[in-house]
Amino acid sequence: MISLLLTWATGFEGIPIPYSPKLDDGVTILLLCCFFMSAYVLSRSRKFLVQLAKDFLLNRERTSIFAATTATDMRYMLLLILQTCVLISVCTFNYFVDVRPELGECIPPYVLLGAYLAVCLLYLFLKWVTYSFLGWIFFDASRTSLWMESYSTLLYYLGFALFPFALFLVYFDLSLLSTVIIGLFLAFFTKILMFYKWIKLFCGDLYGILLLILYFCALEIIPCFIMYQGVLQLNDYLIIKF
Repeated sequence: MISLLLTWATGFEGIPIPYSPKLDDGVTILLLCCFFMSAYVLSRSRKFLVQLAKDFLLNRERTSIFAATTATDMRYMLLLILQTCVLISVCTFNYFVDVRPELGECIPPYVLLGAYLAVCLLYLFLKWVTYSFLGWIFFDASRTSLWMESYSTLLYYLGFALFPFALFLVYFDLSLLSTVIIGLFLAFFTKILMFYKWIKLFCGDLYGILLLILYFCALEIIPCFIMYQGVLQLNDYLIIKF
């Protein structure tokens, strides 16, 4: 549209402006919604979130961390998980638009963003099913419940950490190298915390640690590479489709 207006006004063909997420009102509204969602949940469940963090780090032995929670608290926590998925999809969207500019030119941005969000939700659902299934086979219900609660806690706090990262990524034009380094650091730190919790819950000796490392690679590292390759294939499919 801008190119056509320039052509009509000057008689010369205008140069189209490449797509940029920071100029997209939809991305801005989405980030604003995440901000207000975080502020709302913190105002209502701040003490509960602090208690979750303490229980994660101190590894308290009890059957369920949610025994004293209300249905309202659980709804707030589900909102935080949704926020984490949205922010991951925004960061992924911004990264691939920078790496492959043709994605922003060929594919409607909201279709691409929605596809990344769907992939993130599907990945989270499959992880949840896998954890529940393996816990049902190999471990008792109490420890499996504690792990699922600890995993949820990591997702809540990952959303808070991703919000400033997404803002800098979208509006301050972080270099590709800085984006990759910060993204890998967040992913690596999250995996380290997960491994720490695995050791506390499921490991009692050196032999168990060796087996735990194998399980960790199979359940946490390899799926990340599979997901990345799946997103690459999805990008190619969407380019062909549109």
